[in-house]
Amino acid sequence: MPRIISFRESFRYWLRLGFISFGGPTGQIAMMHKDLVEKKKWLSEDHFLQALNFCMLLPGPEAQQLATYIGWLMHGIKGGIAAGVLFVLPSVFILWGFSWLYVSFGTVPVVAALFYGLKPAVVAIVAEAVIRIGRKSLKNEVLVSMAALSFVGIYFLHIPFPALILTAGLIGYAGGKFIPAKFVVGNNKPSNPSDYVITDSHVSRSAQANWRHSLQVVAVCLPLWFFPVVVLGLWRGWDDIFIDIGLFFSTAAMVTFGGAYAVLAYIGQQAVSYYGWILPEQMIDGLGLAETTPGPLIMVTQFVGYLAAYSNAKGIQPAVAGAIGGLLTTWVTFTPCFMGI
Repeated sequence: MPRIISFRESFRYWLRLGFISFGGPTGQIAMMHKDLVEKKKWLSEDHFLQALNFCMLLPGPEAQQLATYIGWLMHGIKGGIAAGVLFVLPSVFILWGFSWLYVSFGTVPVVAALFYGLKPAVVAIVAEAVIRIGRKSLKNEVLVSMAALSFVGIYFLHIPFPALILTAGLIGYAGGKFIPAKFVVGNNKPSNPSDYVITDSHVSRSAQANWRHSLQVVAVCLPLWFFPVVVLGLWRGWDDIFIDIGLFFSTAAMVTFGGAYAVLAYIGQQAVSYYGWILPEQMIDGLGLAETTPGPLIMVTQFVGYLAAYSNAKGIQPAVAGAIGGLLTTWVTFTPCFMGI
């Protein structure tokens, strides 16, 4: 019989992870892999990699979506919501405070200094993750070659990340049909299902894998997604800065294939050049803050939303406007993630 992990235990883990998840998506995925696969054995290596690949195909931050997915597998809807929210919540308040400090004092050297010592540890976490996961997933010369070609494509040739993922998926599909032995990922021998909490025979959510359930999820999440935008529109008018923030970051949330790095250029271009909300150097400062705080790197959007509302909202205290803008940005950025998972 598989072990049963209580909701309280998993809640504590996701809360802890939310406070220590430095290093961007790679470092966060590395932490979850080490904790959930190797130490706690909540799910197997193959299941973890399959879930990660699935999350990378969805728009949004893959590390947060992976946590949401694993939490959902373990404890259903409440488990998924707890995992996804706790993964983000600490960074919401930390970045909220740093955004206020930034606009109040106009600089971030002290904040940067506080977190400067974290950078070598973050590099070590990322490097160790690449080595450990690479050893377990690149089992033959074909998979190693694909990884090498992908690196050349994205680093030297600047091929878009979604194009690489799509091409790799098509190659994997064809390879699985014609040379399946070369496209086996995971351990050479199957794991003992009793070693893991989540197995193929775990209290399955397969009964919910149907169009009716999916439509019910969409019917609930879509109104929740746009609810604060509608409320702000009725309160402030439909040409207000908050409406622009809500609609822009809702759009950005749907094109974040490949994680935060893939969409930062788009957000920076629109926020700086098109809307004129922030200056180029402020975008760089926001990215620095997001990289040195726990949580998804895409939390830089909260910083942008805070500054946009702080400087452009009329008839309201700047600090209050900034708080509303930042929290609105976070809401419309992450609500679609829960809907997708």
